Amino acid sequence: MWKANLFIRYSRQAVPLIRNQVNSKTQTLISSPFTYLSSFLSQNPRFFSIDSNQNFQNAPNIFQEESDYPSVNLFDENPSFISQESETPLANFDGNHGFSSQESETPFASFDGNNGFISQLGVEDENPSFVSQEKVREIDLEKVESVLSILQSNVDGSMENSLDGMRLYLSEEFMVRVIETPLVPGDSLVKIFKWALKKPDFSTTTRILDCLVKAVGSGNRKREVYALWDLVKEFNDEKKCLLTTEILNEFISLFWKLGKGKAGLEVFDKFEEFACEWNADSYYLTIEALCRRKIFDWAWPVCEKMLNAGALPDSEKISNIISCFCKGNKAKDAHLVYLMAKEKKIHLSKSCLNFLITSLCREDDTVKLALDLLGDFSGKDRNYAIKPFSCVVRGLCRIKDTEEVKKLLSMMIFEGPPPGNAVFNFVINAFSKAGEMDVVMGFVKIMESRGLRPDVYTYTVIISGFVKGGEMEEARKVLSEAQKKHSKLCPATFHTLIQGYCKLGEFDKAVELLNVMKESGVEPNFDEYDKMIQSLCLKAVDWRTAEKLLEEMKEKGLPIKGSTKGLVRAVKELEEKELGEEVVSMEA
Repeated sequence: MWKANLFIRYSRQAVPLIRNQVNSKTQTLISSPFTYLSSFLSQNPRFFSIDSNQNFQNAPNIFQEESDYPSVNLFDENPSFISQESETPLANFDGNHGFSSQESETPFASFDGNNGFISQLGVEDENPSFVSQEKVREIDLEKVESVLSILQSNVDGSMENSLDGMRLYLSEEFMVRVIETPLVPGDSLVKIFKWALKKPDFSTTTRILDCLVKAVGSGNRKREVYALWDLVKEFNDEKKCLLTTEILNEFISLFWKLGKGKAGLEVFDKFEEFACEWNADSYYLTIEALCRRKIFDWAWPVCEKMLNAGALPDSEKISNIISCFCKGNKAKDAHLVYLMAKEKKIHLSKSCLNFLITSLCREDDTVKLALDLLGDFSGKDRNYAIKPFSCVVRGLCRIKDTEEVKKLLSMMIFEGPPPGNAVFNFVINAFSKAGEMDVVMGFVKIMESRGLRPDVYTYTVIISGFVKGGEMEEARKVLSEAQKKHSKLCPATFHTLIQGYCKLGEFDKAVELLNVMKESGVEPNFDEYDKMIQSLCLKAVDWRTAEKLLEEMKEKGLPIKGSTKGLVRAVKELEEKELGEEVVSMEA
């Protein structure tokens, strides 16, 4: 006896979800044949029956042979039988449970007789629009909002209890959604992460840690960053392996921004413990963090590790490192960084090279290093590098390496950059102190031949050189030449000559030059008068001329020291006493 059994089971609740999951092309292919099937069922209202003892797989299939009726849509308001065999198999019909998924090139979904459609197989990878019910269950938006409300309310002491009562499923997606929400306080994020770590069903991931560090760091608050770092340091071996170089670099960067160089160095030292490898940014961020706090002695060992590893950052960051060490009076160390960058063919800016050369010229033992670096300038860059070249010339003059000075000056004249008055003044001053006045006058001629006019400082230096050698006549000639070229000289130009005359005991010429000085429009200052008066009293015993100079000082409103007045009075009294004794002796 045939028993009529209708094996049609479906779930109205699942239909909307699956309709949303099936793409439009697939719906077009499988929905159009439904019209034919619906028409067939209406014309042949019969039910197919099978023996209850037989397996459903042995039951006759009305679509087993080719027919005029194509396959039907999977789901509709009135679901019907579908073909088991087609070019694109869609689903099997299970005698006990209704439709079930069948392996095919384009699998779609399984149908549960009681619960409706429960999952799709293989579709999620091929079509991103498919979303599994499992993932939907993981990200419960209502619970996310509830958690955010708790975190943003800053409830003291009750946050953990509130979270415990929510029975949260702490998946990676859930935690990331909470952490990446804007305007959540950093301390609240640290608290919920610390609370989650205590839950046995929570497994933190690298992605969660990365999001957490960035979110906490965005607030730029010292207390929150330190709290998170202290929590990370307590990780066991299983969790330590989740940390990456990028995450640790982010910690160093945060401490750098906060001005906590020592904390940045602590993170740097933890790389090996966390089984991470330093990269170029690790070295750079740590060096910058320490240099910002002017802890240059701690920054250099990190820089040495960078040089030994050959892990140099880009040219801009290398330039910053060189500048930091130069500012910290470690130009010699900065020079080593420059040489490594040059070996690695990292092109550094000319401003960086200028700063390095200038810094090297500050110390006597590194001037020669600066001299070697001048060769790195070429073409137009060389013509505009007058400042570093001038610094090297000045440094060589300071260490009295006159031979190198001659070579460098000659090279600048013929190859550039063209030397200016400042460079010639350095050179003339150095050779004047060395007493090589013939060479000095040769430089003056070179200046004039190049269209340069010696300035007042140049003449003053030359006069000083002649005076030092006792060549007062030559010095006086230079003074006359200076008066022709410059309408007004400085007091130091005359002072050098006056002092020279005083040392030679030629006080008449010294006083004469003092009057010439006033006639040239250069007024003697307090120091000039005071020294002249002392020389007249102590060496020439000429209190009369000294007294006249005191009167001039009074008229000009210049201050007069009591000791100077006393010196003039004492010399005068001494002379009067001597004269009195002579008169008495003559009368006797």
